[in-house]
Amino acid sequence: MLIPLADVPRWYAERKPKDAVAVSHGADTLTWEQLERGANRRARAFAAKGVKPGDFVAIGLPNSNAFFETSFAVWKCGATPTSLSWRLPRGEAAAVLEILKPALVVGGEADWNAPNALPANFVPDGFSDEPLNNPVARYWKAMTSGGSTGRPKVILDHNPAVVDTAAAPLLGMPLGASLLNPGPLYHNAPFIVSHSALFAGGRVTGLVKFDAEETLRLIEANRVQWVNFVPTMMHRIWALPEAVRNGYDLSSLQIVFHMAAPMPPWLKEKWIGWLGPERIWELYGGTERQGACVISGVEWLAHRGSVGKIGETSGLRIIGEDGRDVAPGETGEIYFLPNDGAGSTYHYLGAEPKRRADGWESLGDIGRLDADGYLYLGDRLADMILRGGANIYPAEVEAAVTAHPDVRSCVVVGLPDPEFGQRVHAILELREAADAKDVVDGMGGFLADQLSRYKHPESFEIVSVCLRDDSGKVRRTLLRDERAAWLQENRPFRLMPRRAPAKAE
Repeated sequence: MLIPLADVPRWYAERKPKDAVAVSHGADTLTWEQLERGANRRARAFAAKGVKPGDFVAIGLPNSNAFFETSFAVWKCGATPTSLSWRLPRGEAAAVLEILKPALVVGGEADWNAPNALPANFVPDGFSDEPLNNPVARYWKAMTSGGSTGRPKVILDHNPAVVDTAAAPLLGMPLGASLLNPGPLYHNAPFIVSHSALFAGGRVTGLVKFDAEETLRLIEANRVQWVNFVPTMMHRIWALPEAVRNGYDLSSLQIVFHMAAPMPPWLKEKWIGWLGPERIWELYGGTERQGACVISGVEWLAHRGSVGKIGETSGLRIIGEDGRDVAPGETGEIYFLPNDGAGSTYHYLGAEPKRRADGWESLGDIGRLDADGYLYLGDRLADMILRGGANIYPAEVEAAVTAHPDVRSCVVVGLPDPEFGQRVHAILELREAADAKDVVDGMGGFLADQLSRYKHPESFEIVSVCLRDDSGKVRRTLLRDERAAWLQENRPFRLMPRRAPAKAE
């Protein structure tokens, strides 16, 4: 049955046991009835602040039950939610809000100076919790992207705010699934999969902040069936002591998806060996939904390193610099086209798509297809390092470096080099008690069997902060530009040079 997203909490409140939990974060739980009543109160409070059907509402809240009360309240207003990191710096927030022009901002920082806002700790006292009846929002979500480049954009999803309660949920999610959300809800994938579980009558167990062992404990405690990780999270779980990692009952897990960032092949092999290839799945695609590839662990073992084949709803091409399709095995830029035509799944606010005259669109990634049609990613064009005429892909170097037992995380950027144009610079976050000098001095030998010599980092920088957020995202452009500026100004940073690698073969 097709129902508005606004009616989802009431739909299941009327059909599930009164004590059935819809959402929980820590000890804080919401039954379906509590979610329905809380969202109704918030919706009336938002309407009192001027929110009307067709408006946008920006949500700047951390992972919490209040987040879900707020998202459903927005749909109950007939409006479209946009989820933002509540910690966005003032400048970035201002740039997004200028594009979005929301009727209301819920949460966020005080210095965002939003013209119409409610604080994060807002409680809708005094408002009725009875059902509402408003028009359905034309766009069910409007997520942001591109803030790391200084040019934010808003991606309006063309699906309306309705759901078919009889349809199979996305990505193999069981109806009524117990789902764990370890990622921040201001990113597209956590937002989609968490709400999709609720649309299908499931239970969402959310983490306020990712913690590797707590993730395993919650999977066991709530008999979690479906979870979506980013590779950073999987790396942190795998880094737990073996006795800890194997000390929890994960037999309830049916599907472990990963997406949003490149997966080091060695790490994927570890997870496949640990949980079995049938349970490990990967998705590659954009928030824009022009196209997506999916691959199971079973397929991956036969096509190691692939992100899968294009789905049935769109097409995929690999196009070279001459504008022509390349042959299987050759590298080019990845282009998608939905079966329903260009622009059928989304449109931007604040940007224009990278679209050819024939309608095919690129997300800026490069890759190749094998003879069986499986896609293999290279890197983003903007991130590729050109050293002495050779293309070096940061993701490949990062995957090799993070296999080192003392490396917690790694980001690779290209820095200016007078001889080769660019050189490979690795920024490392090390494990506690690791000796930085030993790690750097031994890295050449460690990488010898994994990377061609010319791809080895030529300098290392040790940092004590997390390089990637809980969604696996990294501001590579910002990191690169900061370090290039420091070098130009002869400003010191914790740079540990080593002998330059050989020229490209």
